[in-house]
Amino acid sequence: MSFGTIVITLEHELTAQGMTLTELSRRTGISTVNLSLLKNNHAKAIRFTTLNAICAALDCTPGDIIVRSPAVD
Repeated sequence: MSFGTIVITLEHELTAQGMTLTELSRRTGISTVNLSLLKNNHAKAIRFTTLNAICAALDCTPGDIIVRSPAVD
């Protein structure tokens, strides 16, 4: 049984806000390396504190940057 995939859409939200990873890093205190891992969907997990800091800096909700793609059979 396939459940789909969780995808981080941080790139989309950054583009919509006209913000760079460097600026997001400055505003959140999260390293650009860690933000890049998230942006490129290479992270295996995300802490709630990290998610909260990103959402606060981008004035968005977790659902704006985390989506679940449907399962493909």
